[in-house]
Amino acid sequence: MAGDLVLLDALRPEHHGQRGGFVFFRISCSQLGITGEEARHLADTRVSAVSGVGALISRFLGALIGEDELRHSASGRRLSLNAVDLVALLVAELLEPYRSESAAGGGEMLARIREYIEENLMDPDMSPESIARAHHISVRYLHKLFQRDGTTVSTWIRQRRLDSCRADLGRLANRRRTVAAVAQRWGFANPSHFSRLFRQAYGVSPSEWQTTASGHG
Repeated sequence: MAGDLVLLDALRPEHHGQRGGFVFFRISCSQLGITGEEARHLADTRVSAVSGVGALISRFLGALIGEDELRHSASGRRLSLNAVDLVALLVAELLEPYRSESAAGGGEMLARIREYIEENLMDPDMSPESIARAHHISVRYLHKLFQRDGTTVSTWIRQRRLDSCRADLGRLANRRRTVAAVAQRWGFANPSHFSRLFRQAYGVSPSEWQTTASGHG
């Protein structure tokens, strides 16, 4: 059907001959957040332009084609990045069943996500939605990855932040820092809530731990 999307593998010679009636958009695997194996898995996949994300992308790309003056402008580049984000969303949806069946692939993705979380622990706005968006996967698939590991995304983030706070509070150099300042540094906006979570996790209050660990009891 006119407007339908077809995902092709640029490395496959048989795809190079397809010309008539097609408009080609080349997007690298790195931009889509997928591996070469995942790209090959999607090769020859046709996506209907009748409804859903496929319809949205088809209309968006169709509009871009007719705007030649945007091609080399700053606005055009921003719109192109938006188009890549939309295609990445579609690709993530199409790969979800495949990724769910691939434990090895899921383990590799989970490792990358955990590394990303570690690097962004101080960001109070980090959320399952922002993490999924950064890795071009759906929030549902993100939750599945952590469920397989016996935990949840939010639980993992909270524990890593608590561990970081505990380490900071236990450093002699930080003995003059307030508990609230340390908590805020690691993404806890509410000091009272942080204190409750800390006591639940370690059996002592943050201030008690700070005093004991720094040797000033």
